[in-house]
Amino acid sequence: MQIEFLVEDESMAEALRYLVPKMVESTVQFDIHAFQGKPDLLKSLPARMRGYAHWQSGDLRIVVIVDRDNEDCRKLKKRLDDTATDAGFRMHAHARRKQSSRVLNRVAIEELEAWFFGDTDALREAYPRVPKSLSSKKPFRDPDAIKGGTWERLEKTLQDVGYYLNGLPKVEVAREVARRMEPARNRSRSFQVFREGLLALAK
Repeated sequence: MQIEFLVEDESMAEALRYLVPKMVESTVQFDIHAFQGKPDLLKSLPARMRGYAHWQSGDLRIVVIVDRDNEDCRKLKKRLDDTATDAGFRMHAHARRKQSSRVLNRVAIEELEAWFFGDTDALREAYPRVPKSLSSKKPFRDPDAIKGGTWERLEKTLQDVGYYLNGLPKVEVAREVARRMEPARNRSRSFQVFREGLLALAK
């Protein structure tokens, strides 16, 4: 089986390089394609999906991950699903019982960094000065509901304890946290929805 991941940027790509092998069998091959932001991914997606629709192997799977940002989650998900359907793929709602979808569209709520807040053990292993009490503090109890932007919150959290005072290097942080993450323990609901979908897709 070959899984093609389409993601917004290099930080998500870097995180997936460490996370995917923890969630799928070693026999599953995968490639990750990072775009120059969400607009670039969404603009390129129709042509990319049409190309995948002509892939000769029936073992191809496609995973598209975008940040919700300030968009309506349902409308964004529908746009992704409609793009896949227009290219000729059957989505879960339309697939026959014996013909499951080959496409998984997922929206990270709110951003990749919410997934990092969902595994504070991994965050603390990467950055030991982060307080043990972080996940019990009210603003961080629900990683997907963090106010003010999870990227900004992560930057402030790390800077408050002396890391990256000149700015957050997103790819480096993605690498350091993701390589320590344990997918099953993540408290982010959007991450668990992604994990469950990937496990089903890779069967």
